[in-house]
Amino acid sequence: MHNRLLSVDVPLAGTRHTEVSADFARDVRNFLDLNLTDELREAGRRTTGVYSEITACRFWHKRLFRQGWIAPAWPVEFGGTGWSVAQRLFFDRECAKADAPILFAAGLRSIGPLLMTMGTAEQKERYLAPILSGDHLWCQGFSESAAGSDLAALTTRARHNDTFYIVNGRKLWTTGAHIASHMFALVRTGTFPQPQEGITFLLIDMKTPGISVQPIMTIDGQHEFNEVILDDVAVSVMDRVGEEHKGWSVAKHLMRMARSNNTNSGLLRRAWRAVERQCESQEGWRKTALAIQKAEVEIQLTAFESLELSLLDANRLSGDDEAASSLMKVTATELHQRIAQLLFDFSGQYRTAKMDCTEHGGDTYELDRFATEKYFASRAASIYSGANEIHRNLIGRNLIRFRNLNY
Repeated sequence: MHNRLLSVDVPLAGTRHTEVSADFARDVRNFLDLNLTDELREAGRRTTGVYSEITACRFWHKRLFRQGWIAPAWPVEFGGTGWSVAQRLFFDRECAKADAPILFAAGLRSIGPLLMTMGTAEQKERYLAPILSGDHLWCQGFSESAAGSDLAALTTRARHNDTFYIVNGRKLWTTGAHIASHMFALVRTGTFPQPQEGITFLLIDMKTPGISVQPIMTIDGQHEFNEVILDDVAVSVMDRVGEEHKGWSVAKHLMRMARSNNTNSGLLRRAWRAVERQCESQEGWRKTALAIQKAEVEIQLTAFESLELSLLDANRLSGDDEAASSLMKVTATELHQRIAQLLFDFSGQYRTAKMDCTEHGGDTYELDRFATEKYFASRAASIYSGANEIHRNLIGRNLIRFRNLNY
């Protein structure tokens, strides 16, 4: 039937929001078939971190933008698609199945939605369109050497005159700073009894004089992280989000969004694709053993997709629900590590080979090498966006509050 509905395979009792039309499914699959080149698919398959090789990212971003599909979660008035939650998750699933590149998307997922709700009219006018087009790529300047999960301990400072903040300090573990055009950052503008006070949220052009970026190579051999040094960097007062000294509340809103979408089912499904490829390459008892463990983890993945769908459908991942965003972050990142562990456990003799080894065994070597890199890369998942121990405390605090309200 022309308008029959298709399940997105994450059914929830009593809701109609788990289905998409056959027309929509056909349109998505046709678009992916026509627009994903072999090179783009290869870039997607080779991704171990949170975004694919940047040239592939830019190319895929432009194609999605021209189609009008670059920001499925954005409101229509700001350039979004108007898709339902089920349509968005179906699209993510199909992109994973097709090995589409993972976008460098802090602008789309974090700062763009923040500016829609907390930015000035001028900031929306200036920044939202370039985020959509891909002309602006954003990184996050929060962490420092002594301010990770304890972010309020940050020491990067900004002094203020009538028109500019002059920023001095260092940011650490800044993902993608070497390729980003802009950075959103927290800086200290005052000293108050509570360390969360006196912090200001700024938007910084990475081409501003005084900014330098130093690479940090990670254990998987990749360059995603950086140290960003700010030396008398001038930032317009017009590029402050929220009030001066009140940036902590702005950052909390942004981080709740980031925690719930930087490891989502789309990213997990891409990691799962690697497990499926590894399973196909096995023979004998190893194939049987992998299939059994694979089934166990796939049950957990399907359960996570149901959780994600239910929280999105209830609009609990928009930045205001602390418990929901922490629950998503802990569940997703630990499942991501579990998938990477499964992939690594069933890799073969080449998994301990040097990553730059030139004498290798063809496809087997490539699968094993990827398994090792993916395993190492996923170790950071439970640390970024706040360590999972911190999030368990937040979840516990919310459970206690809920219990007290019901007694």
